[in-house]
Amino acid sequence: MAFIFEQTNFMKRIFIFIAIISSLSIRAQEKVMTYEKGFELEVLYDVDKSAVENQYRSSTCWSFSSNSFLESELLRMGKDPVDISEMFIVWNTYRDKAEKYVRMHGNFNFGPGGAFHDVFYVAKNYGLMPEEAYPGLLKGEEFPVHMEMDDMLKAMVDVVVKNPNRKLTNEWKGAVEGVLDAYLGEKPDKFDYKGKTVTPRQFADNLGVNWDDYVEIGSFTHHPFYEKFIIEIPDNWMLDEIYNVPLNELQEIMEYALSKGYSFAWGADVSERGFSWKHGVAIVPENDWNSDEKEIADSLLSNPIKNREITQEYRQQEFDNYNTQDDHGMHITGLCKDENGTKYYIVKNSWGIKNDAEGFIYASEAYVLLKTIDIMVHKDAIPEKIKRKFQNFK
Repeated sequence: MAFIFEQTNFMKRIFIFIAIISSLSIRAQEKVMTYEKGFELEVLYDVDKSAVENQYRSSTCWSFSSNSFLESELLRMGKDPVDISEMFIVWNTYRDKAEKYVRMHGNFNFGPGGAFHDVFYVAKNYGLMPEEAYPGLLKGEEFPVHMEMDDMLKAMVDVVVKNPNRKLTNEWKGAVEGVLDAYLGEKPDKFDYKGKTVTPRQFADNLGVNWDDYVEIGSFTHHPFYEKFIIEIPDNWMLDEIYNVPLNELQEIMEYALSKGYSFAWGADVSERGFSWKHGVAIVPENDWNSDEKEIADSLLSNPIKNREITQEYRQQEFDNYNTQDDHGMHITGLCKDENGTKYYIVKNSWGIKNDAEGFIYASEAYVLLKTIDIMVHKDAIPEKIKRKFQNFK
C-alpha cells in the first residue's frame, strides 16, 4: 500500500457534522454526520481510537493504518493511550527490504509501500518506539516528506545490484542505513518513557501484545477458501500469507468484529470515482457513473443512494482486471447506517483532517465488499464457526 496524499487547502464547506469521533466507547443509534442535503447516518458500533494523523508526502499509509489499529487494540485492552512511531517502523522495513532486493538481484519490488504485517514484523524483531522518542521528520517539517529519500534509496540498491566492483562490499548496507539516518534521524538505542529508560525491545514487550494473535483475511476465488495463500500484491515484499474466506463470511467477520469491540486494518483500492476524500464518502452506485455530468456525480456523493449489489464473481473480476489494486491502508473503527438502512463503515484515514468528515471516510458496505484487498484483525474477533473451517488455524 503506497498511496501518497499531499494535504491541500480546500475551501471550507460545512456538509458534515461529526458527533462521535472523539469519544471512546461503543454506542448505538447516535447520529454520526448530517449533510446539508439531508444525508444522515446513525452509529451502530464505534470503537476506541486515537487521533487522526497525516502521512503527508509519504507512501507510508501501511505504517500509519497499522499503528492506528494497534493503538485501538491497546485501548480495547484497557492500556494507556500511546502514540507509536511510524518512522521507526519505516526505517527498519526499508533496511530489510533493501537486503532482500539485492539478494533477489533486483527482481523484486523495492519502494516505500508496505503491508500491515510489516509493522508486526518490526515489533517482533526490533521492538517499537513512541512518537515522542522518534518522530522521524526532516528538520523544519511538520509531517513526513519522503520523495527524495525514496528515490535516493532506489538508486542506491540498483547500483548495488549492478555490482560494479564485481564483488559486493560490506559497506553498501551501511550506506543505506546512512541515508535513512539522514532523512529520518538516527534511532536511539535507549530512550526515556514515563520516567524510565527503555530500549525499543522493552517498549514493545511492555505493551503486553501477543503479536501472533493477529491475522490477515481476504476473499478471492483464485485460491481455495479456508486456506492461507501469499497475497499477490507488489508491496507484499515479505511474501506473507493471508487467510481466504467467501465474501459473505468476510462481511460477517467485519461486522462481528465491530459488534464485539474490535476494529481492523483495511487494505483497499481508493482510485475509484466513488471514493471521494473531499466529501468523506465512498460508494458504488447501482448504475454506472456518467463521466460527463459532474453535478450528477456530486449529487450521488452527497445524498443517500442505492448501491450496487456485490457478488463474489464481480469482486474477483475487478481484482483480476487490475481495477482493484492495493492502493491504500486505512483503519475501520465503526459501522453506521443511513436513513434507508444502507450500512457504511467508519474509516479512519491518515491524510489529515481537512476534508468534510474531519479525516474520516464513510465507506458503503458495497464499496468495502468490492474494493477490500485484505483486513488485519485479532483472532478473537473472528466467529468460532468460521475459525473451525480454516486449515491449520493458529
